[in-house]
Amino acid sequence: MTTLNHALVPKHEILTAEDKEQLLVKLGAKEKQLPMIFIDDPAIKDMKPKAGDVIRITRESQTAGVTTYYRTVVD
Repeated sequence: MTTLNHALVPKHEILTAEDKEQLLVKLGAKEKQLPMIFIDDPAIKDMKPKAGDVIRITRESQTAGVTTYYRTVVD
């Protein structure tokens, strides 16, 4: 079983260039202002991300419902 299929690992997705641009405009932020995730992080390593990609992390919890976080890939 890979880490992406583990029950405790939230869903990770690489945003398309268009989605990334829309997100940054919506947030009024620059890529460098997003929190970082390392390129060799076990949760995304199998996705083969590139530095500068933005990862959408979708978490589910009983108390908060569904929450979405964004991270910029750095090496």
